[in-house]
Amino acid sequence: MYNLKNSSVISRVVLNRTTRTRQRLIWTERNNSWRVFAYVPRDFCDIYGQCGANANRVINKNPLCQCLKGFEPKSPENWKLREWSEGCVRDNPLSCQDKDKNKDRDEDDFVKLVGLKLPDTRRIWISERMNLKECRAKCLSNCSCTTYSNRDNREGTDCRNWFGVLRDIRQIPESGQDLYIRIRASELGGNKKVSQKEEDLELPLFNLSAILAATGNFSENNKLGEGGFGPAYRGRLEDGQEIAVKRLSSGSGQGMDEFKNEVILIAKLQHRNLVKLTDNVQAKLLDWPKRFQIICGIARGLLYLHQDSRLRIIHRDLKASNVLLDNEMNPKISDFGMASTFGGDQTEGNTNRVVGTYGYMAPEYAFSGLFSTKSDVYSFCVVVLEIVSGKRSRFFHNENHGLTLIGHAWKLMKAARIFELIDVCLRESHNAGEVLRCAAHIGLLCAQQRPTDRPSMSSVILMLSSESELPQPEEPACYFMAVDSQEDDRFSCTTNNVTISELVPR
Repeated sequence: MYNLKNSSVISRVVLNRTTRTRQRLIWTERNNSWRVFAYVPRDFCDIYGQCGANANRVINKNPLCQCLKGFEPKSPENWKLREWSEGCVRDNPLSCQDKDKNKDRDEDDFVKLVGLKLPDTRRIWISERMNLKECRAKCLSNCSCTTYSNRDNREGTDCRNWFGVLRDIRQIPESGQDLYIRIRASELGGNKKVSQKEEDLELPLFNLSAILAATGNFSENNKLGEGGFGPAYRGRLEDGQEIAVKRLSSGSGQGMDEFKNEVILIAKLQHRNLVKLTDNVQAKLLDWPKRFQIICGIARGLLYLHQDSRLRIIHRDLKASNVLLDNEMNPKISDFGMASTFGGDQTEGNTNRVVGTYGYMAPEYAFSGLFSTKSDVYSFCVVVLEIVSGKRSRFFHNENHGLTLIGHAWKLMKAARIFELIDVCLRESHNAGEVLRCAAHIGLLCAQQRPTDRPSMSSVILMLSSESELPQPEEPACYFMAVDSQEDDRFSCTTNNVTISELVPR
């Protein structure tokens, strides 16, 4: 039952069996219409069992559903199409289930996941007398036991063992619980036999005590920021050298493979516009000459990745927060955890696992997993528009009725009002010609719908350094961003009316 505190308010509740939603609407006299006051589910992760078996729902990840460690999509093709109902299956059977037993087989172990809503409890065994260590042993003694946990992450509170598949797990970083998933020890590196020689990267190594001393035991006062891997900290070694330390969080949606991938690429790549971590600088210190310098530096860094490096590299997560500045305001492209390397003449690829940040991803990559050097070019466009306007693309559409920053720039250009895009703090320092080329032409050329229509980074650099006439861009991709399921049809991200909503945690 619902009792309204204000009896003058006219309200009704609507249950929609088709969309599986419940809405509470209130009548507004001013507009003579019903307005949605509250609704559930509030996001995709409130839908029961949406990701199927053995998968975790992570609201700020793409894709929304992620297979648990040790599992893979049961139907990769359907998973690619965002059809997750079949869920995930084990990469390898548990050791206790392996019929091909031999003296060299490994044992089972558990991987710890943190910050989770615990699975459906239909098939669960509970004891209030076991501590966590005993709970682990109990689960290992039964081959049907797949997971264990306790009530509130404290020793000695209780024991819970799950049997069979796991359903309805979701990530709740602020208040979630620990969950221990049973997998083969070899998948954790426990008894894994190394068949290939580790690559010698000639990297300096530091022990943990040196890192703790340099960062003040990972003090919050030394924290620079936080990304998908976890937090990064400022540090100073004994010899006085300043360093930045990236710490892999146990609750990260990314893992060791991506972390190692970044280390390997940074070790191999040498370029003045590729990262060695530096300080953040307040935006008000960036006049137009400095911003133009940053745009050109980012372009040169991408050109090196796409063309001049001995490894052809697609970054796949280029965004403003992954462009760092040194003390002379030179840009450094950072965060290579999601980068893909190609050899020879290969320039594009396809993936079942779309990674990156909404608002910066090219539509062909976000919807189909197709990525190429031109998907980086699209991301470059968004960064350019952010630098020119001083506005963040990720939140721009929330304040502008679904119109993206790209769509806003396109609308202003068509109306011959492109200078309205310029950051107000640049009004006295901007060069009209450079802004026009960066925002109205080069940026929007890089955002065109078809990847083949977008210029290469080598062409972009020529455009930035010359004053020759530029071609007129076609209407860009992602003109509108759907911000609510109740919005009308015009909020479409592509010309074929495929819509996408930015996913953010509550």
